[in-house]
Amino acid sequence: MMSSMYQGYASAAFGLEGLVAAELRKYGYAQVRSENGGVRFEADMTGIFRLNLLSRFSDRIYLLMADVSCRTFEELYQAVLKVDWETFFPENGAVNIACKCVRSTLMSPRDCQSVAKKAVLNRLRERAGLRVFPESGAPLPVQLSLRNDRLMILLNTSGDALSRRGYRTWNGEAPLRETLAAALVDLSPWKPGMPLHDPCCGTGTLLIEAALMAAGRAPGIYRSFAMERWKDMDSKGLQALRQAESEKEQPEAVLNISGSDLDPEALKLAERHLRQARLPQHAVSLSCQPLQELHLDAEDGVFICNPPYGERLSDQKNCRKLYRDLHELRKRHPSWKLCAISSDPAFERSYGGRADKKRRLYNGRLECVFYMYD
Repeated sequence: MMSSMYQGYASAAFGLEGLVAAELRKYGYAQVRSENGGVRFEADMTGIFRLNLLSRFSDRIYLLMADVSCRTFEELYQAVLKVDWETFFPENGAVNIACKCVRSTLMSPRDCQSVAKKAVLNRLRERAGLRVFPESGAPLPVQLSLRNDRLMILLNTSGDALSRRGYRTWNGEAPLRETLAAALVDLSPWKPGMPLHDPCCGTGTLLIEAALMAAGRAPGIYRSFAMERWKDMDSKGLQALRQAESEKEQPEAVLNISGSDLDPEALKLAERHLRQARLPQHAVSLSCQPLQELHLDAEDGVFICNPPYGERLSDQKNCRKLYRDLHELRKRHPSWKLCAISSDPAFERSYGGRADKKRRLYNGRLECVFYMYD
């Protein structure tokens, strides 16, 4: 099983598919092909596990078990029945099926889940020679994706989303998913070693992702994955791979990363998250101060921030004043570049200048733009 080649699928938030594809090519994966919502590739089971450890931008890593036309429940049943579930399911594994239906003949996720679960259990009972499959053990998470009458059957190798690195215990008022924070750092002009400052750092997610990147740490190194509980997995081999990736980390390479915020409670959480991320004390410096008074001595750095968006009308005026303050901040630091993500369509007008580059992204369900001022 470990050496067999599989079709993999790395799911991605809208706008991040290109980053995920580039990441896969960087790590040497074969047959990489991006599409809306994810990236296809080929790998053996060791490569699938390694990608779970290494991927900074993907939401989850799946095995693509089938990709077929599907317009009826009978076609759905037969497609699921053909998958060799017994290869992966432990003898008492629980069947856990999720389903999304978009612009398809079959539009009831609950009914699709029921039909698919019946097919999985019938196959497992037949192969094991059992009248009843116990389902008393760890769940095997299966994802059905029905879009335009095309069915993808996906086996979730990650379990929880890869954004859950394990260091964040509280999101603050404006949470930024870790995978998106890593993407913002990667899309910015910043490179490890350059000064980086987040003037609206909140609980520190952007700063921590930059520090992990600078250290070369595999972001999933301290968490577990669903595939580790599968049947016939080489646990010693996977542990050796985890250890090998861990030894590549260089925490001393984390330099010149800092952040500030007005909220002392948010900064306390940022400090806790830094500790929980197992970063050295010197890795990131934090200060409590308004960005209107911020003045840094370093040259040629990059400001990256996720300022408030002003989604409520009552907040818009203050947020748009903050965008003007960001412009003033950059004027006080003429050798610095500034990058900010916002869902406010008036960001550039409020800031007082058009961005040199823009990238459309999603922060959760909010459509946003990442503005980059060179």
